[in-house]
Amino acid sequence: MKILVTGGAGFIGSSVIRHIISNTSDSVVNVDKLTYAGNLESLAEVSLDPRYAFERADICDRGQIDRILQQYQPDAIMHLAAESHVDRSISGPADFIQTNIVGTYTLLEAARHYWVTMDEGRRAGFRFHHISTDEVFGDLEIGAASFTESTPYQPSSPYSASKAGSDHLVRAWTRTYGLPTLITNCSNNYGPYHFPEKLIPLVILNALEGKPLPVYGDGKQIRDWLYVEDHARALYQVITEGVVGQAYNIGGHNEKQNIEVVRAVCALLDELCPDSLYRPHSSLIAHVEDRPGHDLRYAIDADKIQHELGWVPRETFETGLRKTVEWYLDNPEWVAHVKSGSYQQWIDQNYTDRSNS
Repeated sequence: MKILVTGGAGFIGSSVIRHIISNTSDSVVNVDKLTYAGNLESLAEVSLDPRYAFERADICDRGQIDRILQQYQPDAIMHLAAESHVDRSISGPADFIQTNIVGTYTLLEAARHYWVTMDEGRRAGFRFHHISTDEVFGDLEIGAASFTESTPYQPSSPYSASKAGSDHLVRAWTRTYGLPTLITNCSNNYGPYHFPEKLIPLVILNALEGKPLPVYGDGKQIRDWLYVEDHARALYQVITEGVVGQAYNIGGHNEKQNIEVVRAVCALLDELCPDSLYRPHSSLIAHVEDRPGHDLRYAIDADKIQHELGWVPRETFETGLRKTVEWYLDNPEWVAHVKSGSYQQWIDQNYTDRSNS
């Protein structure tokens, strides 16, 4: 199978591509605009594999997407390209509407026109897999039942509203046009190659430099944490085994308060960096004003994917977090390139002209 992955240079997308190239005989076409969080260094281990190809393109550019579909003739699309940071969506929502809603619409239309031109055999096997988030479901009270695939949508932020909108578009293209789609909604991902604006890598890197570890409000907001490599396995299982028209929730079975997560990272750094000048690293925790519309709790009920497809996470929060912290300690060069922006300069020098061709 040949799979087109949008957003494949991002955190989750790169994990999906590494999983496919390393564990299957399938090939991948990575389509990524290479915005600030897209980093081809996260794909260094598979970049020379003949089953991997990269195209720098914007999913909002219909002409480019049409060309890529015709050139590579994929059997499936995994759509991960998205703006995904809540804080950025609050300060600048326009990019989220453009990428997450307009981009998904553009990709759906390109995929639909490509799909109807396929021969009957390939057309029957084609899949469009839209990767979404648990944030579309909104806020949960403490003790309330976890999100299921039938939970009504109640997004709180511009980010989650834009993802909810894209989910609705995908369902409409299935109902109206018959496009064979699948949707997955995942909980908070963490793991190697995570861009430093997100909570866990931010805490790790700030702590190593003795900088404050910002925690919104009292830090008692609860999230379900999912190790990114477990998520990559689940996504591949859905695209290959999932039932067309269905949605699957993917969660890590690890509900933790944000303050618990921060303290767990600090404890690991205390253990793994015994000579640090900043031990105990928990002394760096700094509570800051809560962000607007901050949801209290997310929790995923992942029974459906377990019972129907047999997927369960392999990592506990403790094992996954240890692997994550150790990875950041062992890969200072990747971190330095991200923090300095040098990887983005390299991208601009090597891909700008090609992206316009």
